[in-house]
Amino acid sequence: MAERSSLFVAGPGGVMTDEVGVVTGDLELRTTLERGALRAEVRYEGAEEWYAVTGASCRLADPRDHDAVHAVLLGVLDRPEG
Repeated sequence: MAERSSLFVAGPGGVMTDEVGVVTGDLELRTTLERGALRAEVRYEGAEEWYAVTGASCRLADPRDHDAVHAVLLGVLDRPEG
């Protein structure tokens, strides 16, 4: 399993998760890739519990795309000024 992780600050409106709804503030994005399935999760910086980002998980045709998809998700989510 491949894993990428990045710290970011959620913009106004936060990040919608499947488990707890919207999370805001200083967060961490983790993407994992296992057998072509990419899972995107966030947690509060330094916390234990991860939450699935609503609508962000997908299948990748090529595992080499993992870095690019992680970077795109981070770019969309990291909006401290809105």
